[in-house]
Amino acid sequence: MKLLLVEDDAEAADYLKRALVEAGHTVEHALVGRDGLLLAAGETYDVIVLDRMLPQMDGLAILRTIRAARVRTPVLLLTALSGIDDRVEGLNAGADDYLVKPFAFSELMARINALARRPPPQDVATSLNVGDLHMDLLKRTVTRASVRIELQPREFQLLEYLMRHAGRMVTRTMLLENIWNFNFEPQTNIVETHMSRLRAKIDRGHPRELIHTVRGSGYIMHETP
Repeated sequence: MKLLLVEDDAEAADYLKRALVEAGHTVEHALVGRDGLLLAAGETYDVIVLDRMLPQMDGLAILRTIRAARVRTPVLLLTALSGIDDRVEGLNAGADDYLVKPFAFSELMARINALARRPPPQDVATSLNVGDLHMDLLKRTVTRASVRIELQPREFQLLEYLMRHAGRMVTRTMLLENIWNFNFEPQTNIVETHMSRLRAKIDRGHPRELIHTVRGSGYIMHETP
């Protein structure tokens, strides 16, 4: 396999590179984040092994940049941060797997092999459309009838979820779990409040509503005839 190792600890990087080469792999190494980004975006690799804490540009910024550029190379994120929130943040940024330091080389190799065995990802949509509503997932913009709509980050998440499930009902519980990461009933009207604001921005002034309430059940997005 052809591997990219982005690690700023020269001693650790030298050890890992030698061990990976001994295991029969070709390894390119970058010491700083910007060099790692240039290699990750400009070359083809089977797997990228990426340290999270890097000078010039950290691992999460590299991840977000290459994923936005549609680089789909599997990425194994290395980090000394072991908290659940840290792992979730790394995976949400685009990592395929996560390994906490210190680790055994045998585990690193097993995870690299597992990533290399995964089938290549299918084409991922970069935009969503429902009627005359358009969402650009790369630019993070929303327009309706070609007019820009300014949304807060949570409103954007909420709208994206509704558009991805267009034509299907989504419940209040689904929204709490997927947008707010709640796995319990918060006893607030947080969903209703955000939905009201979102509907005002999306539907007000247009002849056809796109966001509809399913009384007692949830919401559904579709273009009315």
